[in-house]
Amino acid sequence: MTTTQSRHESFIIVGVTHEGRRFRPSDWAERLCGTMSVFGAERRMAYSPYVQPGNHEGEKCVFVDIRIHDIETKAYHFLERFAQDNNLKVIAPWVPPR
Repeated sequence: MTTTQSRHESFIIVGVTHEGRRFRPSDWAERLCGTMSVFGAERRMAYSPYVQPGNHEGEKCVFVDIRIHDIETKAYHFLERFAQDNNLKVIAPWVPPR
């Protein structure tokens, strides 16, 4: 996946580099999703429904829903670049649950 591609899709950023090293710090997924947090009606911060931390095959990851591209294109491209800049594995396409 590159930021210059014309077809955008949902994807998973996996906390493992292409060389097979685990990405650090261990809470990287929560930190990354925290940058996309929203202040909800309950007056509490919550992860965006379009950028969620989780696990994929035993590794920490971030699930990125394509719908964030329509809402905030810059945020979508930021997430793409984060994966690229840190040499992280990306699984695409990913079909988010609706």
